[in-house]
Amino acid sequence: MRKALRQLFKKQKDQSQIDESYLQIPEKDINLELKQKVFTLEGLGEVIAEELQNKYTDAFEIQGKQKLSIKICRDIDGDILSDLTAERCLEKEYRSQITINYGTVIDCDEDLDGFTIDLWYYYGGYKGTGCGTLFDLNNNDLEKEIEEALTFLLKQYEK
Repeated sequence: MRKALRQLFKKQKDQSQIDESYLQIPEKDINLELKQKVFTLEGLGEVIAEELQNKYTDAFEIQGKQKLSIKICRDIDGDILSDLTAERCLEKEYRSQITINYGTVIDCDEDLDGFTIDLWYYYGGYKGTGCGTLFDLNNNDLEKEIEEALTFLLKQYEK
């Protein structure tokens, strides 16, 4: 169900707009300056997530979704480590996302009732072929993206 919702949401948005939401960062440009941008992005994401969770909790509860959680989730190669922070964002296969969960379990697991918005992903690839994708804050509004996902999810569960 979650995958179908995600595909429906993406189809409703202009595909070129989705692609333009991210900066492609070649491996040669992955450095400490980029690390600071990832810190800034994830920090902003945490603030926005908390604000929107407070704003939308009641709306989700009205529709029977008692456990709305909006937070930053991080993993390396799919492994969610309890001590993982943005400090390790330059490690290959590091990924950070905003996760919106509204089911009965709150976690970063892909199979839950939820939705994700990628913030940063560093694909390692073969030596010298890695790249990263970074949500482009200069040309996109992260709060608006999260809020659009929340309103979309609410519309899917209207009684």
